[in-house]
Amino acid sequence: MKLIFMGTPDFAVPSLKKLIESGHEVFAVFTQPDRPVGRKQVVTPPPVKVFAAERGIAVYQPTKIKTAEARAEIEPLFQQADAGIVAAYGRILPDWMLAAPRLGCINVHSSLLPKYRGAAPINWAIASGEIETGVTIMQMDAGLDTGAMLLQSSLPIGQQETTAELTPRLAELGAELLVETLAKLQRGELTPTPQNDAEATHAPILNREDGQVDWTKNATEIFNRQRGFTPFPGCYTFLGEQRLELTGIAVDETFHENAQLQPGVVCEVAKDSFKVVCGGETTLRVTEVQPAGKRPMPARDFLNGAKLVVGTKFDQPEAKQS
Repeated sequence: MKLIFMGTPDFAVPSLKKLIESGHEVFAVFTQPDRPVGRKQVVTPPPVKVFAAERGIAVYQPTKIKTAEARAEIEPLFQQADAGIVAAYGRILPDWMLAAPRLGCINVHSSLLPKYRGAAPINWAIASGEIETGVTIMQMDAGLDTGAMLLQSSLPIGQQETTAELTPRLAELGAELLVETLAKLQRGELTPTPQNDAEATHAPILNREDGQVDWTKNATEIFNRQRGFTPFPGCYTFLGEQRLELTGIAVDETFHENAQLQPGVVCEVAKDSFKVVCGGETTLRVTEVQPAGKRPMPARDFLNGAKLVVGTKFDQPEAKQS
């Protein structure tokens, strides 16, 4: 097929690579503009741009796609394509762009739709404690991940697996499924299946506040959110005015003995770790932390300076409470 590919992060690269290897003609790639990255804010091209440029594919990085000027420039290009392929492009496409290719636009979405529609499906699947997820290849429509499904494939989520570990596995699964989908479309073997909106759940874009620990949740919920929200927005709490990232945590199977202690309170201090009371009389063991402005450090090193004692409370600073 003659294709236009739209994608931006590392997740999208395997799909683009697989399309090329499978003999499809990808004649244009659309990706987000270069942006500052890291502490030094070095302007950096998206991974998809780097991959496409190395293979001599024309790369487009429009800052706007919903203006009349953008349509006049872009629509004729899309009308030349059999399909537009979208994998984590990062923009909502206007109706004319969805309709311009012969077969419309097809999305590689990293969840088992209709569950986890939205910008952060991998993060929220892990944070919600799912033991299975997958990829859906979907015919795009004007809604947010509401289009008819073409193919799905699932895989298990490891009990300790983080977003950073799961994302490349889903990227490879999505690439394989995308190529299979296009082959079946060419042979007329696919019938789009409408989603059941009643079963839909949402995976909104992550905010920094999502990473703050709510100690009234049970230890398993907090652990799952830490796995899902690493590296951003992380899993953090406050000791007085000091922000503290919890980079090494585990659910402790033992209940805390002192029923008087409230969620967020330290209930045990050991040589190389400490335990914090969570909701439901559960506890979380902390083995590594990252104080604000410092590198991650073993809990042992942190305890040498922090002098935690049983009864110390982690919470949001009073000045920052709403």
